[in-house]
Amino acid sequence: MYELWKVLERLKGCRWVELSHPLNNDSPYWGGIPDGAVELSSTVFDWGNEMLDCLIQTFKFPGQFGTHIDFPGHFIKGRELSEQYGVRDMVYPLVVIDISEKVKEDVHYAVTVEDIQAFEEQYGDIPDGAFVALRTDWGKRWPSMDAICNFDGEGGEHTPGWSMEALKYIYEVRSAAANGHETLDTDASVLAEQAGDLACERYVLDKGKLQVEVLCNLDQVPPAGAIVIAAYPPIEGATGLPVRVWAIAQD
Repeated sequence: MYELWKVLERLKGCRWVELSHPLNNDSPYWGGIPDGAVELSSTVFDWGNEMLDCLIQTFKFPGQFGTHIDFPGHFIKGRELSEQYGVRDMVYPLVVIDISEKVKEDVHYAVTVEDIQAFEEQYGDIPDGAFVALRTDWGKRWPSMDAICNFDGEGGEHTPGWSMEALKYIYEVRSAAANGHETLDTDASVLAEQAGDLACERYVLDKGKLQVEVLCNLDQVPPAGAIVIAAYPPIEGATGLPVRVWAIAQD
């Protein structure tokens, strides 16, 4: 048997974990996107057509819809868009930083450098080129937009997330390639409010890094040792695209 086929056979014996939410016409998306931006599975060529008996649909959605990948040009004018990343940019060693217990105590919790260093003491340094995912268990709130944003009575959002110091650590002290999280935004809401901007997201994209938002099932993968794959269609000029993400983990 060919060597790569043997590798695939071994990988198929591992545990494969879905990290993307399913999507339909009622799936939530960022409130700033105008109504009518989503129209999935609209039939444009139906069964029974004399020319060819088949079904064809169209799909309309924002780039930042559901579990999605962001490219630098999403926040940084003139920077890299989708076509500047290839298939090698879809596979990474996966690191999962778990702050879910701290989020239960404080929904505004932002991961710290100390949290990451505690992870490294137990599992080893974050490897070069890693995808660093932040586990908050926020993905369990899907598909309720109110629960995901955790709105207060005045419409303010209350969510956990990244801190600037933690992101600088994974990118400047370590050499991570990408980061991900279960929330709609990179920044913990209280930090975004203080900055008057999504400063953490802007930092990531200004560094020329990639990020995946609205992940799920991070509680089903190990903190270290798994591989993550993020696949999306090769649409040119995209600032972001819905993405199918999965982890391959050994039991």
